[in-house]
Amino acid sequence: MQAWTKPEIPVVPGPARRLRLYDTASRGLVEVPPATDGSARMYVCGITPYDATHMGHAATYVTFDLINRMWRDAGYEVHYTQNITDIDDPLLERAAATGVDWTDLAHSEIQLFRDDMTALRVIPPQNYVGVVESIGLVTDAIADLQRAGAVYDVDGDLYFAVKADPTFGSVSGYDVETMRALFAERGGDPDREGKRDPLDSLLWRHERPGEPAWDSPFGRGRPGWHVECSAIALEHLGMSFDVQGGGSDLIFPHHEMSASGAQVATGEHPFARAYVHQAMVGLDGEKMSKSKGNLVLVSKERQAGTDPMAIRLALLAHHYRTDWFWAPTDLLDAQARLDVWRGAITRGSGPDAAHTIDAIRAALTNDLDTIAALSAVDTWSDSNGNDPESPALLAQALDALLGIKL
Repeated sequence: MQAWTKPEIPVVPGPARRLRLYDTASRGLVEVPPATDGSARMYVCGITPYDATHMGHAATYVTFDLINRMWRDAGYEVHYTQNITDIDDPLLERAAATGVDWTDLAHSEIQLFRDDMTALRVIPPQNYVGVVESIGLVTDAIADLQRAGAVYDVDGDLYFAVKADPTFGSVSGYDVETMRALFAERGGDPDREGKRDPLDSLLWRHERPGEPAWDSPFGRGRPGWHVECSAIALEHLGMSFDVQGGGSDLIFPHHEMSASGAQVATGEHPFARAYVHQAMVGLDGEKMSKSKGNLVLVSKERQAGTDPMAIRLALLAHHYRTDWFWAPTDLLDAQARLDVWRGAITRGSGPDAAHTIDAIRAALTNDLDTIAALSAVDTWSDSNGNDPESPALLAQALDALLGIKL
């Protein structure tokens, strides 16, 4: 599937730094990538295209865009894959409720997402992959799990036996009670009769009347959620890629299940070297989500004339691992900051930019400390200097490292 247009990324002089990120699985900071072969691999879970991009989505993709940018700044060749869950229950339910064909709904929302990512200057993945175009990869992955003895049938539906993976639970670190509660809340079916374990996850759902279905060695049907990402990641990145990313609501069950399925299917470990998660963005005291309908949409803000760089800057003003609530003042504050930065850049000279650029790099490579990075730019903007090359150099750095085009 086509992604979106890649923004121009300036090359910024000065010494780059190695990136450290918080790994959910090890519960600590790790250096990524740990190897020095000159490449870095990242998989970020994409949207289910039944509604437009809200600020929670935008925060996630801007966070992983920063990782992409820091790797590129350090000279790595980045291999980035992102999926689109373009067949799933929420998409079908929204299509039925609105009287729109599910494929038309998916296509329109995917295009809107592309437009939002382009406006926010998010670097696109090399592999932007829909589930519908990956049915063959998914059925091959299920066949591998069958050969490993990790698949069983419940009334025609195929399930993955999570106990086939002795490390199951190590990504989240949650206890069984917590996992079962989250599984029920986030699309699982722990109480279904016939399952061997309440946490076993659906691999292949046999055809139901009125639902789309595809031919497979297991009969007509469609994939379960978690195996889709396992299959797509293995095809495009292989095992033990550097970062598995997404929102913190994906820690369990999605990232736990995806990892276990891939590990059992291949007989290798780990699925990913680090699991990195964006915290939740809320509104009016609740998590911002499509299911709740409490959304602030990027597209609506853009249509209202909001500068996309102000949107991005509003997101960068919060650390990616801290939950926060969106407020109208976020955009007002971001626009004011953007105006100050742009005013400072238009001066004929400024203080030495090299020190500020190094501070930005130091902050971002320290677990994406965007608050410290923005503060460094604020300090430069509020200071006087006589270096005529400084403003242009800092503007290039803000574009390359923070994705802020002045």
